[in-house]
Amino acid sequence: MQNGKSLKIFSGNSNQPLAREICEYLDIPLGDALVTTFPDSESFVRFNENIRGADVFLVQSTSPPANQHLMELLIMIDAAKRASAARVTAVLPFFGYARQDRKDQPRVPITSKLVANLLVAAGANRVLTMDLHAQQIQGFFDIPVDHLYASPVFFEDLKNKDPENMTIFSPDVGGMKMASAYSGVLGCPIGFVAKRRTGASTVEAMNLVGEVEGREILLVDDMTETAGTLTAAANLLKERGAKAVSALVSHCVLNDTGMERLRQGFLDELITTNTVDMETEALPIRRLSVAPLLGEAIRRTHTDSSISSLFQVKGF
Repeated sequence: MQNGKSLKIFSGNSNQPLAREICEYLDIPLGDALVTTFPDSESFVRFNENIRGADVFLVQSTSPPANQHLMELLIMIDAAKRASAARVTAVLPFFGYARQDRKDQPRVPITSKLVANLLVAAGANRVLTMDLHAQQIQGFFDIPVDHLYASPVFFEDLKNKDPENMTIFSPDVGGMKMASAYSGVLGCPIGFVAKRRTGASTVEAMNLVGEVEGREILLVDDMTETAGTLTAAANLLKERGAKAVSALVSHCVLNDTGMERLRQGFLDELITTNTVDMETEALPIRRLSVAPLLGEAIRRTHTDSSISSLFQVKGF
């Protein structure tokens, strides 16, 4: 309890395993809430414990089905405010609609801005999220946003890798900034793949720049859904003599097409986090937990402490 406010964590239906891990890290029970759906598909929320005057954190990734999970979160926020919670923080390990962050063609919306407006209108006081697809989304909110990065978790996992025979690759030109950060920390050369998108779920890898022959390649990206970009890049890299190709992705939102592409074996391993709850059996996927990182951010937010040190990478 901080300043008379008790810490309460609740979860919607998008990623309850992650919410339970966060609560285990903080050594508190997951809050009792009913989040269900009526037969006509309307969402319904009821908090089954007193949250008056509490510091409430609602854990909900807006992963598929994105609209349902977003609506659950909005209703949870509204219910918490009407139950007299002192502060409501929306914890979105994965922020859906983040790719719709600009008006890049005529007569289209900026949906990530709309989602930000909806969260504020519902009554959220703060937002805690991780690895946004575009940094400027933080500016879409008129409330404080704490934007965490999964990179410390990935760096901890990669610190025992031998960088001598590794090249960090971005699967497209737009990801060069992220690839450069990993290259700098790990001390590896950097490269990128030039691609052409031929459809919403199809990509053609056209050329590449960087050291490939006989090397272990690590592709880095923020998210994958159809795995089209990653598998096209991996296929081209192996054609050019790469010894092995792995990928590192913050948010793995794989659909059936993406799963089938992973089964084709172009990628030797896909390293990701548990920001999205999904079935990974029989797939070359290794998941790392971000629960301690999110849990520590929640603890420090509750105690009004700085979270800047969470961005520091240990052992590098």
